[in-house]
Amino acid sequence: MKNRKPMHIGIIPDGNRRWAEQHKLSREAGYAYGLKPGLLLLQQAKTYGIQEITYYGFTVDNCRRPKEQVQAFQQACVQAVHDLATEGVDLLVIGNTDSKCFPEELKKYTKRTAINGGGIRLNFLVNYGWKWDLSNIKSAGFLHSSDISRIDLVIRWGGMRRLSGFLPVQSVYADFYVEEKLWPDYEKSDFYRAMDWYKKQDVTYGG
Repeated sequence: MKNRKPMHIGIIPDGNRRWAEQHKLSREAGYAYGLKPGLLLLQQAKTYGIQEITYYGFTVDNCRRPKEQVQAFQQACVQAVHDLATEGVDLLVIGNTDSKCFPEELKKYTKRTAINGGGIRLNFLVNYGWKWDLSNIKSAGFLHSSDISRIDLVIRWGGMRRLSGFLPVQSVYADFYVEEKLWPDYEKSDFYRAMDWYKKQDVTYGG
């Protein structure tokens, strides 16, 4: 389909620590270099006509990393949310707020909030865990992430070919595109290359 366009894209911005090591920096220093790419990609997505975008911040499992790294990606996620919100978005931060790993500054965004006039639906996964997400079905009858729609395309930077627990229900029929480049090396062409690839994929949804 020549004009096929994803309405909702998921972003897995991997490779920050490897990028830091390649540039002779400490592992935790890499997270700050992923902030500018995140904002640039959001701006491109809005111009392209994407209606919803979800960024993978960090997981419950990531909190087992060394203290310095945990603090670094927590701070990076807080700054990323603040930077992205300057664009005019309908923001939702999703993750386990009962854990000490969830940044206090982001708790006010755990219900969808229109910022700077609202706009594209922006979801940010912070201290997210797929088991935690699904556990709410048993107690409440719906996902913790129930306000996030089905994902059409997941894009992962850094060359790894796995979802790493990224919204398993919403991603069930998503196309999965892998960019070998590490996330801090993001370029505008990465986005358009993924969009062109998506146009060429066959759609059957099991039919």
